[in-house]
Amino acid sequence: MASNLSLTVETRTIPIFFRLLQSGFEVETEVGCSVRTLLSETLGLETNYIEERIQTVFLDGEAVDDIGTAVVRDGSVLALSAAMPGLIGAVLRKGSYYAAMRREISHKKEIESTSSRKGRVVVKLFNLLNRELGQLFLERGIWVPDDDFRDILEKHSDSFVNELKLIEIDGKGCNLDQLTIVKWDSGRVFLRIRGG
Repeated sequence: MASNLSLTVETRTIPIFFRLLQSGFEVETEVGCSVRTLLSETLGLETNYIEERIQTVFLDGEAVDDIGTAVVRDGSVLALSAAMPGLIGAVLRKGSYYAAMRREISHKKEIESTSSRKGRVVVKLFNLLNRELGQLFLERGIWVPDDDFRDILEKHSDSFVNELKLIEIDGKGCNLDQLTIVKWDSGRVFLRIRGG
């Protein structure tokens, strides 16, 4: 059984994997902190990017208006999006004038926890954020379901023949045929992808 997969691919191939970022991936990170702290200090996103580009934030299915008070816990699901068009986009946007229209699904303010610890968070990236942050997350490494990874592998196997430069499983080199039959621990794979 294996757990770590590192791929070096032609840079133009990396967007094939962005679908994994929309369906949801896990990151090992500090939890018990605010969404803002997670995005800036743990994930390393710039303050301007967080405030100006990330316009819609859902934490555990609830729209977040104040990312400084919403606390991320072990197992939380964090969905991030750039501005969405139309009335729905305006209603869901953080700090929106129309926030009262979504009162039932709005995240209630919390006090930031003082007991920060290691945990896992499921992150989902939508629209422009998927393209803008995708390579960053893939280079750092993400946990994805084995089935989701295999689905991409099967759908793009013809292009991978020429695009994959290096495959390493748990630090050991292998070829594409070997990759297709690997059994991953607990049905998940830690995937790291680099362009080259």
